[in-house]
Amino acid sequence: MRLLLFAACVALYCAGADAWVGRVGSAVRSGFDSAREAVGSAVDRTREAVQGTGDMYRAYSDMREAQWRNSDKYFHARGNYDAANRGPGGRWAAEVISDAREGYQGALSGHGEEDTRADQEANRWGRNGGDPNRYRPRGLPNRYR
Repeated sequence: MRLLLFAACVALYCAGADAWVGRVGSAVRSGFDSAREAVGSAVDRTREAVQGTGDMYRAYSDMREAQWRNSDKYFHARGNYDAANRGPGGRWAAEVISDAREGYQGALSGHGEEDTRADQEANRWGRNGGDPNRYRPRGLPNRYR
């Protein structure tokens, strides 16, 4: 009888320990999965930001190359639009770059506050998914799409 009682206690103890270890193991596994997702998300956002920075640079270099009158708002909107379409990282990069550029332009370059405000409107328009062609001047060559 004592042997049966001892065996029952050992079985209950092992079952309880197994359940506890199972919960701990599940929590550890879940923690690793969460960490893997967080790292993957950070890598995705970084990739999007780098690609979005490239989109902003391409729009800027196209604007400099085109030298087309009244086209700057179009290139602002297009750069922000392309970058934001990369994802949250691209959107973040577009916002940071646009704000830095407009901060510099407004403070040091001598362009007026009204021009800065209009540029920021075009930046927001593109970043929020608005069609950049709203700002496209007539006659701008198709290569700048």
